[in-house]
Amino acid sequence: MKQDSKKQSRRDFISTAGLAVAGVTIVPRHVLGGKGFIAPSDKLLVAGVGVGGKGRSDLKNFYDSGKAEIAYLCDVDDRMAKESRERFPKAKYYHDWRELFDKESKNFDAVSVSTPDHNHAIIAMNAMQLRKHVYVQKPMTHDIYEARKLTEAAEKYKVVTQMGNQGASGDGVRQLREWFDAGIIGDVHTVYTWTNRPVWPQGIPWPAQSPAVPKELDWDLWLGTAPYKEYVDGLIPGSWRGWWDYGTGALGDLGCHLLEAPFSVLDLKYPTDVQATVGSVYTAFGERGYFEDSCPPSGYAILTFPKTSKTQGEVKLHWMDGGIKPMRPDELEPDEIMGDGNSGILFIGTKGKMMASEYAANPRLIPVSKTKEVTVPQRYERVKGGADGHYAQWVEGAIAGYGNAKLSAPFELSGPLTETVLMANLAIRVADIPQPRPNGKGFMYPGSNKLMKWDSGNMRITNYEAANQFVKREYRKGWGQL
Repeated sequence: MKQDSKKQSRRDFISTAGLAVAGVTIVPRHVLGGKGFIAPSDKLLVAGVGVGGKGRSDLKNFYDSGKAEIAYLCDVDDRMAKESRERFPKAKYYHDWRELFDKESKNFDAVSVSTPDHNHAIIAMNAMQLRKHVYVQKPMTHDIYEARKLTEAAEKYKVVTQMGNQGASGDGVRQLREWFDAGIIGDVHTVYTWTNRPVWPQGIPWPAQSPAVPKELDWDLWLGTAPYKEYVDGLIPGSWRGWWDYGTGALGDLGCHLLEAPFSVLDLKYPTDVQATVGSVYTAFGERGYFEDSCPPSGYAILTFPKTSKTQGEVKLHWMDGGIKPMRPDELEPDEIMGDGNSGILFIGTKGKMMASEYAANPRLIPVSKTKEVTVPQRYERVKGGADGHYAQWVEGAIAGYGNAKLSAPFELSGPLTETVLMANLAIRVADIPQPRPNGKGFMYPGSNKLMKWDSGNMRITNYEAANQFVKREYRKGWGQL
């Protein structure tokens, strides 16, 4: 629901004109208050949309920066909102973000979006159109098209943005960049990323039962842009991630955490092609099951990136989930852990290798003994508080205003990263779709390991039309489009 642009412009004009007239007599309250004083008017007023789970901890982190006030809370589920409402009792509570934006837009500066993936883009876009700074949980969007539109909107509306992949603010990725820039592992041509997730059910049929909707939940608002379906148990708080209508599987959950380091270290932008294969679920009769609503139980995607300013040639980026892992490097000792045991990142260079855990934490050279032996100059400024400082960085950036502060994961960087995550998901989704064999006996999977060529400018797969249905989805009637 878009704000009336004429009313917004007139209000902004009156506000700006009034400040211009009165500005010569105003002394900032932080000057009057002395060192360390932050006046309420100097704080970022944040509206949280989706305030349970990760949204709850995001809001706490914004508030703990000492430079933000949580002014409004919005959630479709009173059960999920309970703790945030108790923590911020002065914050006015809404169920529908559209009503919140319509009634209160003049009373807050920024919006934190932590809903299920399928509603990220529509909320963030409407907030940016109101000239509000936005913090959006990973993945930034559900669809490739949405990521591109939000990236463009951040620049158009001149708002401060950050995606919630806090590892981008960690020390680990900066150490990896410094080792690579110093030539320690040579030219990188291959990167492996992996995770044990999903840790929720995938590769399953949609539940047949339709129980009553809990009284605390507005089911229609929870569905938002997604197609209407009857309520089922188990989606909330976390199993929605395994259903294509709402989530983006293991890739959406951890891809932005694990792929950020390769993007940052190698200056990757958009892939040129992608291929994938998936794990299968078989029935008691030995037939391969296909459940179009559900993400597959495991997936393996390979993306190709063109030469960048930091590489000598193409880069192959491998993604593995569901417990699939790359082979151990020969240089790794038998008892040393790959990544962090569950997830990891491995860079293969012409002169060596380096590895890290989830969020690019615990970076080390391989062999690991080399990590303490090698010293390179620090080239990249660390974020105060490391990964935990990701939240305060956005708050301070929003207070400073567009273009006046450096952020770790603005949409300028997070947009292409998100598109890549969703590109791998597109290939995984296509790889799982069966077609009857010409002889009518059984099925084949023409999308499995299909090398799909990507035209990033036009956001299209050029050699496999069946894949393009997943670039952009149609929102449910009444929810508009981007």
